[in-house]
Amino acid sequence: MNGEVFDAKYRKRLESISTTNLSDALDQAGVRGAVIGIRPLFGMPKVVGRAVTIKITAAGMMKSKRHLGIDAIAVSSPGDVIAIDNRGDTYNNCWGEILSCAAQQKGVSGVLIDGAARDVDFCQEIGFPVFARGVVPITARGRIMQEDFNCPIRLGDVQVRPGDILVGDVNGVVVIPEEKVDEVLSAAEAILEKEEQMKADILAGMDILEVDSKYNYEQMLKK
Repeated sequence: MNGEVFDAKYRKRLESISTTNLSDALDQAGVRGAVIGIRPLFGMPKVVGRAVTIKITAAGMMKSKRHLGIDAIAVSSPGDVIAIDNRGDTYNNCWGEILSCAAQQKGVSGVLIDGAARDVDFCQEIGFPVFARGVVPITARGRIMQEDFNCPIRLGDVQVRPGDILVGDVNGVVVIPEEKVDEVLSAAEAILEKEEQMKADILAGMDILEVDSKYNYEQMLKK
């Protein structure tokens, strides 16, 4: 799916729904898609887009041809989201201000890091969303390097392939396999509609036990 098709068919719908509803829909579809522990480093940004991936490894005898992240930014299209697999490492930074500046200029929606970032003050200043497990001040140089890009990676316990759909908000991150986006999005919209009805009944004064019985809340994710 190219960016034009994604933007026309899915972007606005995904922007209007939370990762919590999408996570429930992924559970309903039997797809492992919720990433635990990667959250925005500032504010309450939301990012939606197709995945461009980076895989990180330790620095060593094999040398990198370019600084990590450069290749992924170069091949990104407007609206894409960069996802970085650094194996959950919170000691070594793999994203900072120069990469954020370049990514924003390419129209990248944001970056999701299974690891740590730095220069968060600058990223916040320019409004470029960064999701990660932590923040450190040190450089990546001499510590870690890019092993590959636009390849299958792992965020937490979830597989991410180039072109899969990534959504991140204040609640966390979800990964929607490209071929499952119609099923998952339709299910998430149905879950959201039911929850809105439940909240309306509660606010109208209905007892929570009645609401639970009316909507079969415990079983709502069963097909």
